[in-house]
Amino acid sequence: MGHSHDHGHHHHTNNKKALLLSFSFIAIFMVVEIIGGLLTNSLALLSDAGHMFSDAFALGLSLFAFKLSEKATNHSKTFGYKRFEIVAAFINGLTLALISIYIFWEAYNRFLEPPEVSGTMLWIAVIGLIVNIVVAYILMYSGDTKENLNMRSALLHVLGDLLGSVGAIVAGILILLFNWNIADPIASIFVAALILVSGLRVIKDSIHILMEGMPDHLSFKEIENQLMQLQGVTSVHDLHVWTITSGFPALSCHIVVEDGLDRDHLLQHASKLLHDQFEIHHTTIQIEGLHANIAHSEDNCN
Repeated sequence: MGHSHDHGHHHHTNNKKALLLSFSFIAIFMVVEIIGGLLTNSLALLSDAGHMFSDAFALGLSLFAFKLSEKATNHSKTFGYKRFEIVAAFINGLTLALISIYIFWEAYNRFLEPPEVSGTMLWIAVIGLIVNIVVAYILMYSGDTKENLNMRSALLHVLGDLLGSVGAIVAGILILLFNWNIADPIASIFVAALILVSGLRVIKDSIHILMEGMPDHLSFKEIENQLMQLQGVTSVHDLHVWTITSGFPALSCHIVVEDGLDRDHLLQHASKLLHDQFEIHHTTIQIEGLHANIAHSEDNCN
């Protein structure tokens, strides 16, 4: 069975370019924002800078994952290193959650003792917002953030950071106009909550793939029913559908057929069905005769 990966290779190249450019923008401004947060004594700005550091880490890790996935398969890694993209997404989701918890803790302490915050944080936050908008645009329109979990986790880091910049700007305006320093931890809590939700979602999706879960866009029952409708098929069992990495679903199953059926012809039809209707290009199908299957029951397969 031939597989076409040209489209995936195009996305892979674009994803690497988008990540490299985004990493450069984030890493440069991260240093500026950390210095600014220390000088202005702003938690909203420092939390934004801390999240920007996680962005640089996330983007760098995602880029490394794409590079590692290019390594050829070998006897110990028969699928190659493609799944490291999912591992990278899991790590990114975990860092999002940990960062949000740290911001919650810092904000709690600042509620107890609201510090003096310089209004200069406003201007640094505005520049940070512009940088994040540029990076988010690069990732969304140059990379495959819709289908690729690794890219999506990197984008969520940047979007969370973008919201952090918005929160720092709002806090800066309130401090300038009303000298309301408590706006700083309030803005931080709002941003931390959004970051936490995003992180937990990425963790959930990556664990689902690592646990060989059914791809969300596919229906187990629908695949089974379509295979059952093929001429000469009496039953389908030991059906497994999972994801190797984003955009790379795989399937294996046993198909029981009537005796005397042209098995090669059926195999071609089944493979074409899975390819055309469900976009599953990597399939392993074992065909069994009806009488042979009586001795080898489905319970044994399960």
